[in-house]
Formats: sequence, structure tokens, C-alpha cells
Amino acid sequence: MAREFTSVGVVGLGTMGAGIVEVFARNGLDVMAVEISEAALERGRATLTGSTDRAVAKGKLAEADRDALLSRVNFQVGLDALHAVDLVVEAVPEHLDLKQRIFAELDRVCKPEAILATNTSSLSVTEISVATARPHQVIGIHFFNPAPVMKLVEVVRTVVTSAEVVADVEALCARLGKVDVTISDRAGFIANALLFGYLNHAVSMFESRYATREDIDAAMKLGCGLPMGPLALMDLIGLDTAYEILDTMYRRGGRDRRHAPVPLIKQMVTAGLLGRKSGRGFYTYERPGSPVVVPDEQTPVTTESAPADASPAAVTKVGIVGSGTMATGIIEVFAKAGYEVVSVTRGAEKSAKVFEAVKTSLNKGVVRGKLSEADREAALGRITWSASLDHLADVDLVVEAVVEELSVKKALFASLDEICKPGVVLATTTSSLPVIDVAMATQRPADVMGLHFFNPAPIMPLVEVVRTIRTSPETTATARAVCAAIGKTGVVCGDRSGFIVNALLFPYLNDAVKMLEANYSTADDIDHAMKLGCGYPMGPFELLDVVGLDVALAIQRELYLELREPGFAPAPLLEHLVTAGYLGRKTGRGFRDHTRR
Repeated sequence: MAREFTSVGVVGLGTMGAGIVEVFARNGLDVMAVEISEAALERGRATLTGSTDRAVAKGKLAEADRDALLSRVNFQVGLDALHAVDLVVEAVPEHLDLKQRIFAELDRVCKPEAILATNTSSLSVTEISVATARPHQVIGIHFFNPAPVMKLVEVVRTVVTSAEVVADVEALCARLGKVDVTISDRAGFIANALLFGYLNHAVSMFESRYATREDIDAAMKLGCGLPMGPLALMDLIGLDTAYEILDTMYRRGGRDRRHAPVPLIKQMVTAGLLGRKSGRGFYTYERPGSPVVVPDEQTPVTTESAPADASPAAVTKVGIVGSGTMATGIIEVFAKAGYEVVSVTRGAEKSAKVFEAVKTSLNKGVVRGKLSEADREAALGRITWSASLDHLADVDLVVEAVVEELSVKKALFASLDEICKPGVVLATTTSSLPVIDVAMATQRPADVMGLHFFNPAPIMPLVEVVRTIRTSPETTATARAVCAAIGKTGVVCGDRSGFIVNALLFPYLNDAVKMLEANYSTADDIDHAMKLGCGYPMGPFELLDVVGLDVALAIQRELYLELREPGFAPAPLLEHLVTAGYLGRKTGRGFRDHTRR
């Protein structure tokens, strides 16, 4: 039977430590809150009272409950105050020598049966435990920030942590209303191991001026449904904290280059640009600690984006080539936005199917109250149906949405080059092929670019505007203006494999597969960790089953072949599952079926 904890201690009352105190006290536990000095103690007390007062103001906590919560907390200076507690959670800065000194002192002060826990997010729990004479009673209890809100706790056992201690902590997590995932002692555990490789990659994109900070963040929020973009999240975490986590993961996690902190991070830390806590990081904030972003001297335009003074061309008539789901969605988007649309397919039968698909989608919009019947009829009236590319002779923009085969696209663009009038923007919706290869099939590469819509196009708010080294600034400006006119956010990036979203998303998914392959954790626990610990709408294995394992493998192979980064090599487990026909929802068999066999 699990031990019943009655009193606990928390060492370190920064944002995380004060949050952990609140979690314990909210759930009826007496808490000894300890700091190194009176000044630090008062800052911790202010953090706790501020948090509980905000909860009262929002109606999430009754005044009586707040008062009862605060009455359970005893603020003290010095570790000697922890002599009688059943459990201590250390939440001091991420420095191994500091934590080891604290644990050596806790070992001396605390009663023999007390459990000693660290809230470290990246350091070795094992290395911390050997500073004591009771390593079997040392465990990691990694809360996520803000601790009172985030549901996940990573319970980290070492090779010598006793089974009884693990069971006691798991029972405590349930009492606190948290969802725990129990894992072994490995660099970054689950959430940080998957999160920080992605964050580091995003910083690398920004450092190389591949895309702006605003476009990188918008791409991941709108393209993946994430609560924050990676650079805004780095500012929230703190660039100094992020650097320490990445550096530790690099040194302890096999020296994977993707975890080697991007030089820009160290430079910003050295310059005091730590994020929200300092008032400036990738963004500038109203004041230190404020979430409010204010304009700064950094321009939102990079060398790979359209110059601010480039003038967009007028676009009133748009040609859409293709008959698949993507083409159908794009036709609907442009027609609803008021553009004249020429839909070109291979034959009358294909045109009839596209017409029915567009009409059905518009009818659903009417039924759901998002579109009036008059708007539906007006949209349908703007569409001309054709089986000949010759009808694109007078359009201002052509969007190609045909099969993802380079030879097919190159042949199509060569035909468009002959048919379309000078200055027409020719756009491909490719998500994986080099746009420059398509552009060079024409005699007008300055007019060619990528417009990567996301499926379903009528719903997804993002378009990646992909410019090649031959795309003119005016073409880029026209494409971005069109995106705004159809109600989409256009993010500008260069012509590299994966563009922004896929280049950041799929290595993260591949890392999750490698974690499962190593038997570090289960698919369910990894999904829980990313949803509950990072606020992701779906866990990596849920998403892989939806996207399709074959699609994920193809994209990951392209990224690996182009970038030649060893860490991007597709996980063997992913390759084996695809070979065995486990492709996800499309086949009814994916990671869930494989892992539960």
C-alpha cells in the first residue's frame, strides 16, 4: 500500500518552486517552503500569493480556499526546517553541483525514511542521487510550468530507486490530480527530449535568415495547432534555461548535433537577452516579465523574404489546375474570396466531379451558418469549368495542384509558360518537391514560386509562400498580398526541403519513433507527455497515424537526403512498419496496433 504523505518540503521558491508549493497546499498537504535568504523567501511568498489571488479573481478559487491553502504553507530560511517532512522536492536552478550540494545537506537533515526528489528537467537524477547515502530513496518528480495548471508529471526513476518509492510518488501524483508518466533517467526525459530539438532547429532557421521570427511562429501555430510558436516559447522558457537544457542534453544524450545549442542562443544569453524575464529575447516585451510584445528595431523582413518596398501586382482572375482534394479546396477558397476562377481538369468527367465537390462543401457552409445561400450561388457563379489549359491565357495567377511527381509538374509549367501572358504568377502547391526545379522548366523563373496550402484548404489558415533564388520580389509580394486577400496567413520562406512546417514537425515525430524504438517509454505515455506537458493538440503517435506513416517516412527521407544531418535519418522502426503495411488510419493499422500486439 502506498505511503500517505502528510507533510512535504519544497526547496527553491522561484516560479516553478512556488507553483509546486501551491499544488501541494491546494491538495491538503502541509508544506515547508524553504529558500536561501529572507529576500528570496519574500519573493517566493509574493509569487504564491500573486498566483492564488489571480485564481480568486478569475473565479477558479474561493477566498476561503485560498486562505486555507496559504495557512498550510510555512515559509522558512535554511534546509534545517525540513527535518520532519515526508518528502522534499528540490526546485533550484539547473546546475548539477548546486543540486548535489543541496541533496548532500538534505541527506543529513531529513529523517531516514524521507523521500528526496528533484524537479530537474534535464540533469541526471542518478548523478544527483549519489550525493546522498540513500540513492534508493531519490527520484525525479518533474512538474511542468505553470505547475498549478499543467497536468503532467514525469516520474523519473534511476537504476537504484526502490519500487516502493516509485509507487509512493505515483500515488501522490494521483492525489494531486496529475497524470504521471514513469520513465528511466535519460537526458531530457520525454517532453524536453522531443521539445528542445524542435526549438533548437527553429532557432537555427531564424539564425540563418531562412524565415522571420513572426513567420516561423505563425507557421507552427497555424499549421500544427500549437499553443505557441517556437521562438515565443523560447522567450517564455528563458533562453538561459533553454541553453542549459540543450547543452546538458547534448553532453548526456549521445552528442547529437541537433541538441548542440545554436550559437545565437549563447550570444543572446551573453548579451542578457533572456526572453520575457529580461524584457527582451527573440521579441521585445513591455517590461521584464510581461507577456505583451511591443515593436522593436528588428525588421520582420529577412534577406530571403520580399523587400518591404516590393509592389504586388493586381490579381482578379485565378486559374486552378488539378482535380484532387487540394485543388477542390483551393477553388472554393478563391471563389468565396471574390476572385474569378478558371478550373482546369483533364476532361469533362473530372470537371463534373470537382464541381460536385465544391458545391457540396459550399452547401455544408450554408447548413452550418457560415455562408448564406446568396454567397454560395455567387461563389459558384465565379467559377468557369474547363478541360483545356488554353483557357488560362488571360488569368493573373495560376495555382497548380496536380500529383506530386516532378516530371508531371515540369511538363505542366512548360505548357503554362507558353500559354500564360507575361507577368502572370505561376505557383505550385508542392509540399515536398524543389520549387526551383519546377521554375526552371519555364523561361520565366522570376514569376514562379510555391504556394503550399494545407489540407483542408478552406479551413486551414496557413499558406507557405516559397520563393526560390530566382523568384522576383514583386512575385513574392503579389503572393503574400493574395494570401491576405483570401483570408490566409502567408509565411515566406526559402526553397528548402520541408519549408517551415514539415521541416520542424517531422524530425520531432521521427525522434518520438526513435524513443519508442529504444523502449524508453510507451506510445501512450509519449503522447500524454506532449499533450499534457507541452499543450500539443495531438501526441506524436496519434498524429503519425493520422498523417500516414508512409507520408512521414517519405518526408523524413527527403529532409535527410537534403540536409545530410545524421539525426534526421529515418527511424528504422518507421521504415519497418511502412514495409509491413502499417500506414496508420488509411489502412486501419498504425502505431497503436503495433505497440499493443
